[in-house]
Amino acid sequence: MRPTLLDPIFAPATTLDGIGPRLAGLLANVVPHDTSGREVRVGDLLFVLPYSIIDRRKTFRISEAPEGVVVTIRITIDHHQPPPSGKGKLPYRVFGHDSSDDIALTFFHAKGEWLLKALPEGMDVIVSGKIERFNGRAAMVHPDHMVPVSRAEELPLLENVYPLTAGLSGKVLRRAILASLDRLPDLPEWLDPELAKRQSFPSLRMALHRLHQPSDPLDVNPDSPPWRRLAYDEFLAGQLALALVRKRLRKASGRPLIGDGSIEQKIRAALPYSLTGAQEKAIEDIHADLSSSERMLRLLQGDVGSGKTVVALMSMARAAEAGGQSALMAPTEILARQHFTTISNLAAKAGLRTAILTGREKGRERTETLKAIASGEVEIVIGTHAIFQDTVEFKNLVLAVIDEQHRFGVHQRLAISAKGQAVDMLVMTATPIPRTLVLTAFGDMDVSRLTEKPAGRKPIQTVTLPLERLPDLIRRMQSAIAEGQKVYWICPLVEESEEIKLMSAEDRFAALKPVFGNQTGLIHGRMSGAEKDAAMLAFKNGETRILVGTTVIEVGVDVPDATIIVIEHAERFGLAQLHQLRGRVGRGDRPSSCVLLYKEPLGLIAKQRLSVMRETEDGFRISEEDLKLRGEGELLGTKQSGTPGFRVARIERHSDLLEIARNDARLILERDPELVSPRGEALKVLLYLYGRDDAVRLLRAG
Repeated sequence: MRPTLLDPIFAPATTLDGIGPRLAGLLANVVPHDTSGREVRVGDLLFVLPYSIIDRRKTFRISEAPEGVVVTIRITIDHHQPPPSGKGKLPYRVFGHDSSDDIALTFFHAKGEWLLKALPEGMDVIVSGKIERFNGRAAMVHPDHMVPVSRAEELPLLENVYPLTAGLSGKVLRRAILASLDRLPDLPEWLDPELAKRQSFPSLRMALHRLHQPSDPLDVNPDSPPWRRLAYDEFLAGQLALALVRKRLRKASGRPLIGDGSIEQKIRAALPYSLTGAQEKAIEDIHADLSSSERMLRLLQGDVGSGKTVVALMSMARAAEAGGQSALMAPTEILARQHFTTISNLAAKAGLRTAILTGREKGRERTETLKAIASGEVEIVIGTHAIFQDTVEFKNLVLAVIDEQHRFGVHQRLAISAKGQAVDMLVMTATPIPRTLVLTAFGDMDVSRLTEKPAGRKPIQTVTLPLERLPDLIRRMQSAIAEGQKVYWICPLVEESEEIKLMSAEDRFAALKPVFGNQTGLIHGRMSGAEKDAAMLAFKNGETRILVGTTVIEVGVDVPDATIIVIEHAERFGLAQLHQLRGRVGRGDRPSSCVLLYKEPLGLIAKQRLSVMRETEDGFRISEEDLKLRGEGELLGTKQSGTPGFRVARIERHSDLLEIARNDARLILERDPELVSPRGEALKVLLYLYGRDDAVRLLRAG
């Protein structure tokens, strides 16, 4: 049960004065995390932080006031000039002066009587707003604040600027945030006192107070102690939740999986190449994990084409030698079938039986497969999330391999591990994740990295090309296809939409078909599984030589003789995704190229992205650059996937705190595994505050 102490800030935002259902709907657009499926709460508003501040502490003379920024001036009102009668669309002007110059305060749709009262002729007033100059004359349109000099203390000297949405004014949002601050109860302190002192962290109440009612512009800087305090809290909640999941997964202590290496040797003998040093090191780490009595929780990070699947297969061979079964779970059916093709051939040579299980297997075929899994006849099961449905029973599941983990949340990890006793877990990702992000999304795992490409892989030449040069590109494609090459052509959409004028896969297919005839194929996410397979197979077998598609081909599709990939509207894709797509070529022994087609003019970030792609093929460097360019929420591909997009913390600014939070979380659970000490109880409040209720439930479940 959530502590009753938190009730005031878990109440709906509509309990605040002046916030009805309509405004609450608008507030949902500015709170910094996903509230879909629930109403906005009072506490959500506490974490809407300002992105800049207006400083009115200095007053300017009219002649010296800079243009385009909010300034404060002190003037004497001279006279009013209402619009001529019947011309209500013209502005109402109020003229004033100081010792340096004159100014016109300009109001549209103004109420003259109200302005005459607010700005009587002859009065000295302080006004604040942006100054513009027309033919050398100063004007201020709709000042933000106007107060008589006698009431100068009413002018807010420092005013936060918050993110807004259409229909929501800054004034209304500020009022709602300050009202939510008044509701904040006195919460117990969960920080280690020594750490708080060393980092100059204020209390939570003081941190929020200084961020929402700053006394200095430095207070609202993300590097300020108040902001860093909140970032640390968020990191600590995340790391503690991950540590509790890890403790739960490891609590059912593992069983040592010892093998004699016989199956592994047969697989090695069947491989047409020798493994890289990085692959050998990863296999060694995994074997050490499997033979220990602690459960394995390892993340295998490897760039596109670095050979993760073979490492996974060696792990499954060890599991089979120890008499157990393995399951490999992939996020899409295409990828599951791809793994099945690669693994089943090699496994068969070592005498292992492999089965596939996706949403498509039906009727008798499915029943037979389920029977073979339950009886233990099948040593390796490959599939989508269909693997952990209730109807699937294993005889002795000892190893789960999860591919592209960032598409699966913590719940799925728990669900698959429940299919066996003390299942060891290997998680693979081809999204090269910077170390800081590995800690946030996978803080509970040991990490192996595959940093080399398998022998014989050729570098990929990457070029950028404006769309205007499309005819040249098509001529080049014609000669490449005549030489027997294969081409992927990627578009950002399935079909053209009203809102976004981009070339869609269907339009591009229609445009290329007259040129390339039946050599043109099409694949996208709206096709049925069977249609996608047929399109892939035709391309693989060479019946089609140019495959037009969407990013459905991004993950794991393997056609070694495809040597060219064209990515249309490359400026619309993120760096990590461009890198993933590029990895579809360069998988054979022929030189390959990637053409990034872009539409001019390019924005600054798009320019930087495309130049990083030209400069490097190193996925880890690309992911670090991606993190700088667009922050952590996007980088892991899917914001709603159980990976952290942060409310307050900024990975690129606060990564030093992440390491500290990780160590702090481990230490806490070593000293107080059930969180029953006074600090432990306070930390449960923190977990609830940051929506980590799952972790608290794990505590109760023991």
